[in-house]
Amino acid sequence: MTTRPPAVAGSFYEASPERLREQVQSCFEANEQAASKQRFIGAVVPHAGLMYSGHVAAAFYALAELPRRFIILCPNHTGIGHFAAINREGEWRTPLGSVAIDTPLADALIANTRILGDDWKAHAREHSLEVQLPFLQKLLNSFTFVPLCLAAPRYSFCEEIGNAIAEVVASRGEPIGILASSDLNHYENQEVTLRKDQTAIDAVLALDPEGLWRVVDEDDISMCGFIPTTTMLIAAKKLGATSAKLIKHATSGDINRDYSHVVGYAAILIS
Repeated sequence: MTTRPPAVAGSFYEASPERLREQVQSCFEANEQAASKQRFIGAVVPHAGLMYSGHVAAAFYALAELPRRFIILCPNHTGIGHFAAINREGEWRTPLGSVAIDTPLADALIANTRILGDDWKAHAREHSLEVQLPFLQKLLNSFTFVPLCLAAPRYSFCEEIGNAIAEVVASRGEPIGILASSDLNHYENQEVTLRKDQTAIDAVLALDPEGLWRVVDEDDISMCGFIPTTTMLIAAKKLGATSAKLIKHATSGDINRDYSHVVGYAAILIS
């Protein structure tokens, strides 16, 4: 069995199990306790270091009624590997333990689209999916997941992958969460970032994948995970999604008080 070791423990989040548990707990404590859990089809969650965006991600994880199976889509920041990389077997390890890849679910996705490539290299140093796992490990005794690292350069590729995800999820007859890992605008000032963030958020809230793809290009929004988010929206709509809720929106400036160069973060629940 192939085991992917943690790539960003000690940088994006604490490396020791005890400190990581405390760090994740502090992210949850930064939000009001949800009165009730909400079912979801898909979601957008951020992926910066937990010290910056963890409280935003935790706002989603605390609110959501979490299943035991997930398809997690992330961008490819490293430029390494296949442009639509899946892992079909093995496990991923964090300081909190190991999480198994859902091989039957991965194989079903591979069988439903010609685009996906089984490629560990694309995932080996990628942080944006890895940082989701400690939240799930904190809340769930056990779960499985399929990792997808996407740099698909065409909207049509997102359509094919999104449709394949929807078909596979629908055929399983059980809840499977579809998570898109993405930060929003990068390294402009607070005013510009809030405006650009809202443009992207509005497209997601409208359940408009084509609109998101368009405004990211036309408005020069440096949303690193717009490809995973577009793909998630396509899948969620095909699965019957009719609404989206912005749970939390913040920037790195809210943490370090440097508002001249900020990164935007949002947690959005699709149902």
